[in-house]
Amino acid sequence: MGVLDEKVAIVTGSARGIGRATAELLSEHGAKVIINDLDADLAEQAASEIAGETAVYGGDLTKPGAPEALIETAVDAWGKVDIIVNNAGYTIDAPLHKMSDEAFQRMLDIHTIVPFRVVRAAAPHLREPAKAERDQGVEVFRKIVNVSSISGTMGNAGQANYSSGKAGVVGLTKTLAKEWGQFKINVNAVAFGWIETRLTASKDSGNTMQIDGQTVQLGIPDQMRSVASMVIPLGRPGTPEEAAGGVFFLCSPWSNFIHGQVLNITGGQFTGMTT
Repeated sequence: MGVLDEKVAIVTGSARGIGRATAELLSEHGAKVIINDLDADLAEQAASEIAGETAVYGGDLTKPGAPEALIETAVDAWGKVDIIVNNAGYTIDAPLHKMSDEAFQRMLDIHTIVPFRVVRAAAPHLREPAKAERDQGVEVFRKIVNVSSISGTMGNAGQANYSSGKAGVVGLTKTLAKEWGQFKINVNAVAFGWIETRLTASKDSGNTMQIDGQTVQLGIPDQMRSVASMVIPLGRPGTPEEAAGGVFFLCSPWSNFIHGQVLNITGGQFTGMTT
């Protein structure tokens, strides 16, 4: 038996990287998982490769109605929602004086507004069962894990937009924890440091993504990548699987009395990416 048997989990941005590793780990421990990605075909492929029960919602969660459709995908498939991991995101880096309004707004949209809309859409499916359980004197814990970053908690040069979005989700997490603790819904966040994904891979012509027909450059310069061993006490960046471990812990029964917290998953790196 798995510790998450019969739990229904939604992991946004879960066709690759940390999201994929998280979905795999939750599934391995018994959860039924909704796979979501901007690229619907990639989401379908990931779902087909993950052992256990999966369903797919492919689409851009910043679009009107998408968060509601995501939640309904889980409810239609399995009748409930137990775990939400708000992981979807990307970066558009630039120094502040060269940053466009659009680049700033896009980061707020995906990193703060989407998690807000997802949990708001899920509210009836989380709160109403909890009210009934409370009346019966039964405790059933449900989990929300929002993905932040040490760029959001400590700032990072070149990421005013990303840092603001990731800081916003920390405020959302702490507020929701105070509102929904009475329903035994644990609301926490993880703040990742340097994890090896396409967001921290080399900044080259092949490391891009398409959003609304626009090409978004991902990655960081190799000069910055070369300092990893100096700024991370463990001597290297983390892997997506190591990042997923922290998320899994906050989704597990062992985190039932952990609430309104931000778990740093950094290998000991408690400063910005390069300082």
